[in-house]
Amino acid sequence: MGATIVRGWADAYAAKKLSSPAAWARAVKGLTLTGTSRRGKLLVLETSGVTLAMRFGMTGVLLIDDDAAIDGLFYGPHTYKSEWIRAGLEFDDGRKLVLHDPRRLARCELDPDLDELGYDALSITRSEFAKALHIARGEGPAIKARLLDQSVIAGVGNLLGDEMLYRAGIDPRTPTAQLTIDDRNRLFKAFTQTMRSLQRRGGSHLGDHMEGRFPGGHCPLDGGEMRSATIGGRTTYWCSVHQK
Repeated sequence: MGATIVRGWADAYAAKKLSSPAAWARAVKGLTLTGTSRRGKLLVLETSGVTLAMRFGMTGVLLIDDDAAIDGLFYGPHTYKSEWIRAGLEFDDGRKLVLHDPRRLARCELDPDLDELGYDALSITRSEFAKALHIARGEGPAIKARLLDQSVIAGVGNLLGDEMLYRAGIDPRTPTAQLTIDDRNRLFKAFTQTMRSLQRRGGSHLGDHMEGRFPGGHCPLDGGEMRSATIGGRTTYWCSVHQK
Protein backbone atom coordinates (compact mmCIF):
# COMPACT_ATOMS: atom_id res chain seq x y z
CA MET A 1 0.00 0.00 0.00
CA GLY A 2 1.19 3.52 -0.80
CA ALA A 3 3.49 2.51 -3.67
CA THR A 4 3.16 4.28 -7.01
CA ILE A 5 2.88 2.35 -10.26
CA VAL A 6 5.62 3.30 -12.72
CA ARG A 7 4.76 0.71 -15.36
CA GLY A 8 2.02 -1.73 -16.25
CA TRP A 9 1.68 -4.33 -18.96
CA ALA A 10 -0.87 -6.87 -20.20
CA ASP A 11 -0.88 -9.31 -23.08
CA ALA A 12 -3.74 -9.78 -25.53
CA TYR A 13 -5.32 -12.52 -23.39
CA ALA A 14 -5.33 -10.62 -20.09
CA ALA A 15 -6.62 -7.52 -21.90
CA LYS A 16 -9.64 -9.19 -23.52
CA LYS A 17 -12.05 -7.09 -21.43
CA LEU A 18 -10.18 -3.90 -22.36
CA SER A 19 -10.12 -1.86 -25.56
CA SER A 20 -6.50 -2.95 -26.15
CA PRO A 21 -3.47 -4.28 -24.22
CA ALA A 22 -2.04 -0.74 -24.25
CA ALA A 23 -5.12 0.53 -22.38
CA TRP A 24 -3.90 -1.16 -19.17
CA ALA A 25 -0.41 0.35 -19.49
CA ARG A 26 -1.80 3.85 -20.11
CA ALA A 27 -4.36 3.71 -17.31
CA VAL A 28 -2.16 2.43 -14.48
CA LYS A 29 0.98 4.57 -14.86
CA GLY A 30 1.34 7.07 -12.02
CA LEU A 31 -1.43 5.62 -9.85
CA THR A 32 -0.82 5.01 -6.13
CA LEU A 33 -2.13 1.80 -4.62
CA THR A 34 -4.42 2.67 -1.70
CA GLY A 35 -6.21 -0.57 -0.84
CA THR A 36 -7.52 -3.96 -1.89
CA SER A 37 -10.86 -5.72 -1.70
CA ARG A 38 -12.66 -8.66 -3.26
CA ARG A 39 -16.09 -9.59 -4.58
CA GLY A 40 -16.49 -13.25 -5.35
CA LYS A 41 -13.63 -14.21 -7.66
CA LEU A 42 -12.73 -10.61 -8.54
CA LEU A 43 -9.69 -8.98 -6.90
CA VAL A 44 -10.09 -5.20 -6.66
CA LEU A 45 -7.07 -2.90 -6.44
CA GLU A 46 -8.06 0.53 -5.19
CA THR A 47 -5.87 3.43 -6.32
CA SER A 48 -5.61 7.20 -6.30
CA GLY A 49 -7.48 7.15 -9.62
CA VAL A 50 -9.17 4.44 -11.64
CA THR A 51 -10.08 1.19 -9.87
CA LEU A 52 -8.16 -1.84 -11.14
CA ALA A 53 -9.28 -5.46 -10.99
CA MET A 54 -8.07 -8.95 -11.86
CA ARG A 55 -9.81 -12.26 -12.47
CA PHE A 56 -7.77 -15.43 -12.29
CA GLY A 57 -9.69 -18.14 -14.15
CA MET A 58 -8.78 -21.70 -13.17
CA THR A 59 -4.98 -21.43 -13.14
CA GLY A 60 -4.12 -17.77 -12.61
CA VAL A 61 -2.11 -16.71 -9.56
CA LEU A 62 -0.41 -13.55 -8.33
CA LEU A 63 3.33 -13.38 -7.89
CA ILE A 64 4.59 -10.63 -5.62
CA ASP A 65 8.36 -10.18 -5.95
CA ASP A 66 8.51 -13.74 -7.33
CA ASP A 67 6.61 -15.14 -4.33
CA ALA A 68 3.33 -16.87 -5.18
CA ALA A 69 0.27 -15.66 -3.27
CA ILE A 70 -1.02 -19.25 -3.49
CA ASP A 71 1.31 -22.23 -3.13
CA GLY A 72 -0.51 -24.38 -5.67
CA LEU A 73 -3.77 -24.86 -7.52
CA PHE A 74 -5.59 -28.15 -8.14
CA TYR A 75 -5.83 -27.42 -11.88
CA GLY A 76 -2.60 -25.44 -12.02
CA PRO A 77 0.71 -26.46 -13.59
CA HIS A 78 2.60 -26.36 -10.27
CA THR A 79 5.50 -24.74 -12.07
CA TYR A 80 6.55 -21.29 -13.29
CA LYS A 81 7.35 -20.20 -16.82
CA SER A 82 8.06 -16.66 -17.93
CA GLU A 83 5.92 -17.11 -21.05
CA TRP A 84 2.90 -17.59 -18.79
CA ILE A 85 3.17 -14.04 -17.43
CA ARG A 86 0.03 -12.28 -18.68
CA ALA A 87 0.04 -8.91 -16.93
CA GLY A 88 1.65 -6.99 -14.12
CA LEU A 89 2.44 -3.81 -12.26
CA GLU A 90 5.86 -2.40 -11.40
CA PHE A 91 6.14 0.04 -8.48
CA ASP A 92 8.45 2.94 -7.72
CA ASP A 93 10.16 0.95 -4.96
CA GLY A 94 11.21 -1.72 -7.47
CA ARG A 95 8.62 -4.29 -6.45
CA LYS A 96 6.46 -6.13 -8.96
CA LEU A 97 3.02 -7.71 -8.89
CA VAL A 98 2.65 -10.24 -11.70
CA LEU A 99 -0.29 -12.25 -13.06
CA HIS A 100 0.84 -15.78 -14.06
CA ASP A 101 -1.62 -17.96 -15.97
CA PRO A 102 -0.81 -20.89 -18.30
CA ARG A 103 -4.40 -21.37 -19.50
CA ARG A 104 -4.84 -17.74 -20.58
CA LEU A 105 -8.18 -17.28 -18.78
CA ALA A 106 -7.08 -14.54 -16.36
CA ARG A 107 -8.25 -10.99 -17.11
CA CYS A 108 -7.41 -7.40 -16.16
CA GLU A 109 -10.21 -4.84 -15.78
CA LEU A 110 -10.51 -1.08 -15.41
CA ASP A 111 -13.34 0.38 -13.32
CA PRO A 112 -15.13 -2.98 -12.87
CA ASP A 113 -18.89 -2.85 -12.48
CA LEU A 114 -19.44 -4.55 -9.12
CA ASP A 115 -23.19 -4.33 -9.66
CA GLU A 116 -22.80 -7.11 -12.22
CA LEU A 117 -21.85 -9.46 -9.40
CA GLY A 118 -24.25 -11.03 -6.94
CA TYR A 119 -23.99 -11.58 -3.20
CA ASP A 120 -20.52 -12.57 -2.02
CA ALA A 121 -20.35 -16.30 -1.29
CA LEU A 122 -18.27 -15.90 1.88
CA SER A 123 -20.63 -13.45 3.55
CA ILE A 124 -24.09 -14.22 2.14
CA THR A 125 -26.92 -14.13 4.69
CA ARG A 126 -29.96 -16.37 4.86
CA SER A 127 -32.24 -13.63 3.52
CA GLU A 128 -29.82 -12.91 0.66
CA PHE A 129 -29.65 -16.62 -0.12
CA ALA A 130 -33.44 -16.77 -0.30
CA LYS A 131 -33.44 -13.87 -2.76
CA ALA A 132 -30.72 -15.53 -4.83
CA LEU A 133 -32.83 -18.68 -5.20
CA HIS A 134 -36.09 -16.83 -5.90
CA ILE A 135 -37.51 -17.55 -9.36
CA ALA A 136 -40.11 -15.07 -10.53
CA ARG A 137 -41.55 -17.18 -13.33
CA GLY A 138 -41.39 -20.83 -14.32
CA GLU A 139 -39.14 -23.48 -12.82
CA GLY A 140 -35.87 -21.63 -13.37
CA PRO A 141 -32.50 -23.22 -14.14
CA ALA A 142 -31.08 -26.34 -12.52
CA ILE A 143 -29.95 -25.52 -8.99
CA LYS A 144 -26.31 -26.26 -9.90
CA ALA A 145 -26.47 -23.67 -12.71
CA ARG A 146 -28.09 -21.18 -10.33
CA LEU A 147 -25.27 -21.56 -7.81
CA LEU A 148 -22.68 -20.97 -10.55
CA ASP A 149 -24.35 -17.79 -11.82
CA GLN A 150 -21.92 -15.06 -10.70
CA SER A 151 -24.57 -12.36 -11.18
CA VAL A 152 -26.62 -14.09 -8.46
CA ILE A 153 -23.94 -15.35 -6.06
CA ALA A 154 -20.34 -14.29 -6.65
CA GLY A 155 -17.63 -16.78 -5.80
CA VAL A 156 -19.07 -20.27 -6.26
CA GLY A 157 -17.07 -22.38 -8.68
CA ASN A 158 -17.72 -25.82 -10.14
CA LEU A 159 -16.20 -27.91 -7.33
CA LEU A 160 -17.77 -25.76 -4.61
CA GLY A 161 -21.21 -26.09 -6.21
CA ASP A 162 -20.94 -29.88 -6.37
CA GLU A 163 -19.73 -30.07 -2.77
CA MET A 164 -22.61 -27.93 -1.47
CA LEU A 165 -25.21 -30.06 -3.22
CA TYR A 166 -23.46 -33.26 -2.12
CA ARG A 167 -23.61 -32.18 1.51
CA ALA A 168 -27.22 -31.02 1.19
CA GLY A 169 -28.31 -34.26 -0.51
CA ILE A 170 -29.83 -32.46 -3.50
CA ASP A 171 -29.76 -33.60 -7.13
CA PRO A 172 -27.97 -30.82 -9.07
CA ARG A 173 -30.45 -31.18 -11.96
CA THR A 174 -33.39 -30.11 -9.79
CA PRO A 175 -35.06 -26.95 -11.15
CA THR A 176 -34.47 -24.17 -8.63
CA ALA A 177 -38.17 -23.36 -8.18
CA GLN A 178 -38.90 -27.00 -7.28
CA LEU A 179 -36.76 -26.90 -4.15
CA THR A 180 -38.86 -27.30 -1.01
CA ILE A 181 -38.44 -25.17 2.10
CA ASP A 182 -36.54 -28.08 3.69
CA ASP A 183 -34.31 -28.34 0.60
CA ARG A 184 -33.49 -24.64 0.79
CA ASN A 185 -32.74 -24.79 4.50
CA ARG A 186 -30.41 -27.78 4.04
CA LEU A 187 -28.74 -26.12 1.07
CA PHE A 188 -28.09 -22.88 2.93
CA LYS A 189 -26.59 -24.82 5.84
CA ALA A 190 -24.43 -26.86 3.44
CA PHE A 191 -23.47 -23.70 1.55
CA THR A 192 -22.14 -21.87 4.59
CA GLN A 193 -20.47 -24.99 6.03
CA THR A 194 -18.76 -25.72 2.71
CA MET A 195 -17.42 -22.19 2.36
CA ARG A 196 -16.01 -22.23 5.90
CA SER A 197 -14.60 -25.75 5.93
CA LEU A 198 -12.94 -25.64 2.49
CA GLN A 199 -11.46 -22.25 3.27
CA ARG A 200 -9.86 -23.84 6.34
CA ARG A 201 -8.71 -26.90 4.39
CA GLY A 202 -7.13 -24.74 1.70
CA GLY A 203 -9.17 -25.09 -1.47
CA SER A 204 -12.32 -26.20 -3.26
CA HIS A 205 -10.52 -29.37 -4.42
CA LEU A 206 -10.51 -30.67 -0.83
CA GLY A 207 -14.23 -31.37 -0.56
CA ASP A 208 -15.80 -34.53 0.85
CA HIS A 209 -17.11 -35.70 -2.54
CA MET A 210 -13.77 -35.50 -4.35
CA GLU A 211 -12.81 -39.10 -3.53
CA GLY A 212 -15.56 -40.29 -5.86
CA ARG A 213 -15.29 -37.56 -8.50
CA PHE A 214 -14.23 -39.62 -11.50
CA PRO A 215 -15.94 -41.84 -14.11
CA GLY A 216 -17.01 -45.04 -12.38
CA GLY A 217 -16.50 -43.52 -8.94
CA HIS A 218 -18.59 -44.27 -5.87
CA CYS A 219 -19.96 -41.95 -3.21
CA PRO A 220 -17.64 -41.68 -0.19
CA LEU A 221 -20.73 -41.31 2.03
CA ASP A 222 -22.89 -44.29 1.06
CA GLY A 223 -21.10 -46.13 -1.74
CA GLY A 224 -23.69 -45.16 -4.34
CA GLU A 225 -22.66 -44.83 -7.98
CA MET A 226 -21.52 -41.32 -8.86
CA ARG A 227 -23.28 -39.86 -11.88
CA SER A 228 -22.02 -37.14 -14.18
CA ALA A 229 -23.50 -34.63 -16.63
CA THR A 230 -22.84 -31.16 -17.96
CA ILE A 231 -24.93 -28.63 -16.03
CA GLY A 232 -24.52 -24.89 -16.39
CA GLY A 233 -21.73 -25.56 -18.85
CA ARG A 234 -19.64 -27.44 -16.27
CA THR A 235 -18.95 -31.12 -15.61
CA THR A 236 -21.03 -32.07 -12.59
CA TYR A 237 -20.85 -35.12 -10.30
CA TRP A 238 -23.46 -36.31 -7.83
CA CYS A 239 -24.44 -39.41 -5.85
CA SER A 240 -27.22 -41.55 -7.34
CA VAL A 241 -28.36 -42.63 -3.85
CA HIS A 242 -28.51 -39.76 -1.37
CA GLN A 243 -28.82 -36.77 -3.71
CA LYS A 244 -32.51 -36.64 -4.56
